[in-house]
Amino acid sequence: MNDTAPGPGSVALVTGATSGIGLEIARQLLDAGLIVHVAGRDPDRLRAAIDELSASGDRARPLQLEVTDQDSIAAAAASVDALDVLVNNAGINPGGADPLGGPLDDFRRAYETNVFAVVAVTAAFLPALRRSPHPRIVNVSSGTASLTWTTSDNPQFDWRAVQGGGTAYRSSKTALNAVTLHTAQALAAEGSGARVNALAPGLRRTNLLPGMSRGGDPAEAAAGAVRLALLPDDGPTGGFFSWDGTPVPW
Repeated sequence: MNDTAPGPGSVALVTGATSGIGLEIARQLLDAGLIVHVAGRDPDRLRAAIDELSASGDRARPLQLEVTDQDSIAAAAASVDALDVLVNNAGINPGGADPLGGPLDDFRRAYETNVFAVVAVTAAFLPALRRSPHPRIVNVSSGTASLTWTTSDNPQFDWRAVQGGGTAYRSSKTALNAVTLHTAQALAAEGSGARVNALAPGLRRTNLLPGMSRGGDPAEAAAGAVRLALLPDDGPTGGFFSWDGTPVPW
């Protein structure tokens, strides 16, 4: 293991890792020499992902995990003894719910997966992370979560033009950013040396945004997550970063 950062031989866990950005994060962590728990809820898709990652041999390890089910989280945590990197990638976009009467269930579903599940999964795996010499947590957020970008000129997309659309998803990711910051502060107070950051992956061609033909390559976003996962011990914590490493305003 690297003396100053996670590296070959370190252990990572990626949620929502059977497709899209999550699968690419797992692939790139494996390429960096890590052991990766490839977590997903669907057994068939999980097997397919492991088959796709088979070039890494037994370093790609399937992990059955439904992030909104406490029993599933507990069972998964009990099966993982050592952990250096946790990437909370699993998320949903329930549609275009807005704050003016949009379906309340869309908000509930978004927050259940994008916020509450991240809190629950992180808490369950914290005992293993606390035993790591270089604990890292990466929460996959969204540039649409930035309140600054929503109310000012945004170099990527003018979200003011959306006029409050997609609020269930976007506000859940804003809440996730707050959870990221508070988690970083709490772990810093413990003196654990953990690095906890959020990633804005940019618009990507994934199942989260079906029909997004103009979205970029998921592998490009994954590289940003891997950069945060493998930060050195003196790297930033409690930050929000774009896929290219640029800080994103809250």
